[in-house]
Amino acid sequence: MTYDFLLSLAQAIAKGLLTGMVYGLMALGLSVIFGVMRIVNFAHGEMMVVGMYLAWMGLEYFEVTPMLALPAIAAIFFVAGYALQRGLVSPFIGRPEHQQFLLLLAVAILLVNACLAIAGPDSRGVQLEAQFDSYEVGPLVFDAVRLHAALAAVAIALVLWLFFTRTRTGKSIRAAADNHLGALVVGLDVRRLYAVTFGIGAACVGAAGALMITIIPVTPFLANEYTLLAFVIVIVGGLGSMTGALMGGLLIGVSEALAGLLFEPSLKSMFSFGLLILVLLLRPQGLFGRSGR
Repeated sequence: MTYDFLLSLAQAIAKGLLTGMVYGLMALGLSVIFGVMRIVNFAHGEMMVVGMYLAWMGLEYFEVTPMLALPAIAAIFFVAGYALQRGLVSPFIGRPEHQQFLLLLAVAILLVNACLAIAGPDSRGVQLEAQFDSYEVGPLVFDAVRLHAALAAVAIALVLWLFFTRTRTGKSIRAAADNHLGALVVGLDVRRLYAVTFGIGAACVGAAGALMITIIPVTPFLANEYTLLAFVIVIVGGLGSMTGALMGGLLIGVSEALAGLLFEPSLKSMFSFGLLILVLLLRPQGLFGRSGR
């Protein structure tokens, strides 16, 4: 192998890791919701796209950069997720899975069509000064916007970990996830905890959307791709595992980058689903999942 090829390989891996952190944050929302409520959010990709559009609108109409708009977008998504869970999802907990699927599929269709009606089918991107900047670490060059997005995703994941491990509400959510009946017996308001959990999951995907718009333009048709991508990541990492969601995002990000380098960028999905099949064959519960979950 020549030095130039090895350098290109290292550059692709670094790029994949940075993008993979944003993927991991997106999948973290899906994993948190499933891990606590045992409900799969089939509108996850649509929420991601809505977050991207909100960040685009913030810059387009209010001249607020996506990074500065991120806290507001996350707050909006938390409130919307909380209301969605209390108003629509809560009555479906415990019902057959196909009913939950149809409910969230209907939400997904409403969201993507709302994006089409408001913004149209054309791609929408943001123009930032940081898009022309880069950082050099030895022979490697890192895009500034991609690095900033990855660092922000890591910071959000760290805050989320501290919330679940250090706060009373976070510990209560974990208790409700581990033993629903036991949580009711000790007097925990499980319905409220479920709504908070759904709000947190929605806030994660909204924040991921605000970061992703700095990397690629958005169209409503990205929604299905992101939903599938989130499922691939959480299954590879392990359903319900926060660590698995982040590591799964890194693996998928690297696999996509290598596919673009070694073959064609259009083949990135083939690599992602190939990795999914391999994990399902060798470790069905995912890399960081527990058997019998």
